[in-house]
Amino acid sequence: MSGAAQGPVGRWLSRAPAWAFAAYGGLAAFAAYFSMYAYRKPFAAADWGDVAGWPFAIDFKIALVIAQVAGYALSKVIGVKVVSETPPARRAVMILALVGGAELALVLLGVLPPALAPLALFANGLGLGMIWGLVFGFLEGRRLSEALGAMLCASFILASGVVKSAGKTLLLLGVDERWMPALTGLLFAPLLFVAVAGLAQMPPPDAADEAERVRRAPMSARDRAALLAAHGPVLTVLVAVYVLLTAVRDFRDNFSAEIWAELGFKDAAAMFSVSELPIAVVVLVGMAALIRVRDNRRAVGFNLAFIGGGLALLGASTLLHQTGLLGPVGWMAASGAGLYMAYTPFNGMLFDRMIAATGTVGTAGFLIYVADASGYVGSVALLLVKAFARLQLDWIGFLTALAYVASLAGLAGIAIAGSLLNAKPKPRTRLTPAEADGDPLGA
Repeated sequence: MSGAAQGPVGRWLSRAPAWAFAAYGGLAAFAAYFSMYAYRKPFAAADWGDVAGWPFAIDFKIALVIAQVAGYALSKVIGVKVVSETPPARRAVMILALVGGAELALVLLGVLPPALAPLALFANGLGLGMIWGLVFGFLEGRRLSEALGAMLCASFILASGVVKSAGKTLLLLGVDERWMPALTGLLFAPLLFVAVAGLAQMPPPDAADEAERVRRAPMSARDRAALLAAHGPVLTVLVAVYVLLTAVRDFRDNFSAEIWAELGFKDAAAMFSVSELPIAVVVLVGMAALIRVRDNRRAVGFNLAFIGGGLALLGASTLLHQTGLLGPVGWMAASGAGLYMAYTPFNGMLFDRMIAATGTVGTAGFLIYVADASGYVGSVALLLVKAFARLQLDWIGFLTALAYVASLAGLAGIAIAGSLLNAKPKPRTRLTPAEADGDPLGA
């Protein structure tokens, strides 16, 4: 790696072997986003139950979840512009400022009366929704982006379970439910500062990175509109699949305490994290393997195949659980692996390769946030349906129904997206001579 760098660490990274650069960047990104989850998910480890002074008919926890996801969804909409336009030099400061605001919102959760508590969670989600794009901005556009991105994606698979385990442990130690989220966030603050400082030292992509993966630069409104216009049909189908996956993933994540309780593991704090570890390993290995695919167009196809495999596993494992051939822990692990196999590529690698294959100067963060904004709007809609449609389904029954819908509809969507991509013309590549046999996506 070579290129402009700031400080001795950056200069060392510019000359470091690929494995050392990948280890440094991947671990820094992993730790940064892992830490962010300590400000987002611990509240979900609490049952909340009947809260004194709560004046509304809707369940208090469901109100908190809806409020946070609504803030997160709005943040994603804002992030379509902000993340795509943010200069690299400002990313680290923005990450710390946004997470700091999210922690203040958790403090408000502890002091506000119950009727106003959802406003604190809305503010919390509003502060955290742009963190992913800012962190991924340090990683995209590199020959090692798959390895870096896989480690980053492993963070949100593991982090949600770990921070909920931490929150559940604090509750078992006697910490009040309303103060547990803020305290959990404080416990992870040192790791956050170290990780973000590490990311700030990373040099920008070098000439070889730009030759293979296209130069990445802030995008204007005209740039964004042109990219959407050029690939509208494919992006529409992919975003629709992602909406389904986000709804399932968010429901499973936010109500894992209730799901595990129905499965017979009410007070097993470790189950939140133990069940996610094999999921992270499967996804990490699978996505990192894509670094060996040099042809960007072919890599997009492999990403779609990986997503399809995950969707198939999600549906098949749910069927096996319903028929009694797979136990509850095995089902949560296998369905989670399938869910995250399908969900993870959308959070970086698929769109990074699409940008590279089109030859468009821009950021993958823009496409990620278009998908994310749509996905979290879908998640809010699902929560409203669960809260107000009076469906006679328990938590496991609702998750089972969601898994089948996402699996079947998602597989159909991926098949359509693959057909649309294959129908595009294959212009000559603009890669380096060593990769001259690759074909980028047609614009």
